[in-house]
Amino acid sequence: MSKITQAARGQPCQIRIMGVCNKNPETTVLAHYRLTGTCGMGMKPPDYLGAFCCSACHDVVDGRVDVGLSQDERDLLLAEGVMRTLVLLEKMGLIHWE
Repeated sequence: MSKITQAARGQPCQIRIMGVCNKNPETTVLAHYRLTGTCGMGMKPPDYLGAFCCSACHDVVDGRVDVGLSQDERDLLLAEGVMRTLVLLEKMGLIHWE
């Protein structure tokens, strides 16, 4: 488990789907954005393409729970969560930008 994956524990959800998010940091994990070319059969995307995500939002962006969002809408919510998570990871000193 990487430091980024471990850092997700206890963090607030960065996907924040209105009416879905349980806002419970005890359920937060790292939800990976599946970007073509970065993942595939038996290969997860890199952890810097992940968002701190509560269990309820994770179920929606992974398609396990249908709340009426299209795949494009779910991808956008996850991508925005990844960007917010990157800002937090930099503040936590886990990633550095030059």
